[in-house]
Amino acid sequence: MKPLNFIHHLYPSVLLFNWAAALSVLAMMVLTCIDVFLRFLRCPIPGVYETIGLIGALFVSFSLANTSMTHSHIAVDFIVKKFSQATQRIIHSVYSIISTGFFGLIAWQSFWYALDLRASGEVSSTLQIPTYPFVLGISIGCIMLCLLLFAQCLEYTLSDSNQSQDR
Repeated sequence: MKPLNFIHHLYPSVLLFNWAAALSVLAMMVLTCIDVFLRFLRCPIPGVYETIGLIGALFVSFSLANTSMTHSHIAVDFIVKKFSQATQRIIHSVYSIISTGFFGLIAWQSFWYALDLRASGEVSSTLQIPTYPFVLGISIGCIMLCLLLFAQCLEYTLSDSNQSQDR
């Protein structure tokens, strides 16, 4: 019996989030370069620092899922690699469940915090940009990561049960 590939179904959405993260980095880079050039001419762009901070939050949260999917994050697994494949799948499943819960909590709290910011009318100090969309972006990025981590957990769990059925 062939295991289902849950992650394959999430790939287009993760790729879209990754492109949004890449565009965020491009926007930060262009904005910084223009600001540096204009500072040389003694007319800097007001609010660049806070704008880059807000865009940076989107960059980080939107790149989380792709980083997890491609295993581009730092993992210290020299001890885990010494265990059997079945034990490694169990460890990865437990890790995925704990991570899903952690990032689910971040997504949930970020969502409610964004609603509070919207209700209070919170804006950035210099440019008066509403901050709640950026906090909501953090929540959405964490939700995408949760979906991916849950799919990885299912993959580890089902690959374990499918291999035991094939024996």
